[in-house]
Amino acid sequence: SFTNGTGANRANEPFADTRTLAASATEDLDLAGGLTDSHGTTLTFTKIKAIIIKAAATNTNNVQVTRPASNGLVAFMAASDGIALTPGACFALIAPDANGIAVTAGTGDLLTITNSAGTTGVTYDIVIVGTV
Repeated sequence: SFTNGTGANRANEPFADTRTLAASATEDLDLAGGLTDSHGTTLTFTKIKAIIIKAAATNTNNVQVTRPASNGLVAFMAASDGIALTPGACFALIAPDANGIAVTAGTGDLLTITNSAGTTGVTYDIVIVGTV
């Protein structure tokens, strides 16, 4: 669990959404100014403490979560690394220390989500907890 703040085991901003991607679609989630909270305020994360993504069980295709080659969040070892979430699968990355996962606007702030195939759309739930 996190308490409010910016140090170890602390975070001060959550983001949560249910999103849908059309067949073969891709979206880059910009963690430094591209998401808004439940009040419509733009979020510019500086550190990510948790990322949780769950693919809907009713999906036909996989939900792919990757670090893009350009400006990717360093949550995976190398550019284009990632994970494929089969229908119903869940991915969680928790970094509770004071450093978390650094977000650097313009060079290290994108998380790419892709629908793995061109047959049907996919839906996924995402929760991001970090500091702004």
